[in-house]
Amino acid sequence: MPDTLHIRQMRRPEVNELVAWAATEGWNPGRHDARLFWENDPEAFIAAELDVELIGGGAITSYQGQYGFMGFFIVRPEFRGRGLGDKLWQARRNRLIGRLQPGATIGMDGVFDLQEYYARGGFVLSHRNLRFSLTVPAGGLQAASGRGDVVPLAQLPPGQLDTYDRSCFPAPRAPFVRNWASQPDSLALGHTANQRLAGYGVIRRCGEGCKIGPLFADSAAVADALFTALAGFGAGGPVYLDAPENNPAAMQLVQRYGMTEVFGCARMYLGPVPAIAHDHIFGVTTFELG
Repeated sequence: MPDTLHIRQMRRPEVNELVAWAATEGWNPGRHDARLFWENDPEAFIAAELDVELIGGGAITSYQGQYGFMGFFIVRPEFRGRGLGDKLWQARRNRLIGRLQPGATIGMDGVFDLQEYYARGGFVLSHRNLRFSLTVPAGGLQAASGRGDVVPLAQLPPGQLDTYDRSCFPAPRAPFVRNWASQPDSLALGHTANQRLAGYGVIRRCGEGCKIGPLFADSAAVADALFTALAGFGAGGPVYLDAPENNPAAMQLVQRYGMTEVFGCARMYLGPVPAIAHDHIFGVTTFELG
């Protein structure tokens, strides 16, 4: 008998299970990712069930219907190789298209080995997002040209954060960004220039060490100042940054501090590549939500 897969909306406790699977896979999720991801878009989480047993899941996040992102795609290892993941992925893709405005772009960060599979679903490679690691010394890092006007992000008008983030992300996501920047076990910093926000970044504690993301900045100097200040939060342990390869300044940043490439994903789009400030993106927010 063929496997009968039931695909449905995921329940909130199951998101915790999905995050636990992600940790087992080595994705190193943040301590509060499950709650923050759910609060951003509860309808995004899709479950795959076989004989009333949860065997896989993933997120199909909609940003006000203007942009979608497919992420967090996991099938339990013992159920792989049976075509179940294909059914789940196709269902998620079709459901997300239905959640968006006609013609809206969908993004995803997929593992390199599955690029051809995702291409058959209409996705086109844009660039690679590469995860780099650095064990930060106990004394932190010294910025190349000084920290300048780095301040706690909470001290700045929320509207400035919303406007700046929108220049680097394909759709408005103000509620998510504000929650992300104020989560426990984290540090959020902004860099000001002439009384305006010139960049911001967030670092959060994960199962292992800390991850910086996003890291958005007007220039390499601003990114450097924010990166080194944020890295101090994770001093004494590993700090990770998911840097886009299509921004040469981001690649120079990770080289400057001797970071080691440990993982990577292919950023692919179904639809036009978003018209955002790619040269301001030094670190993506998450591989799961974009």
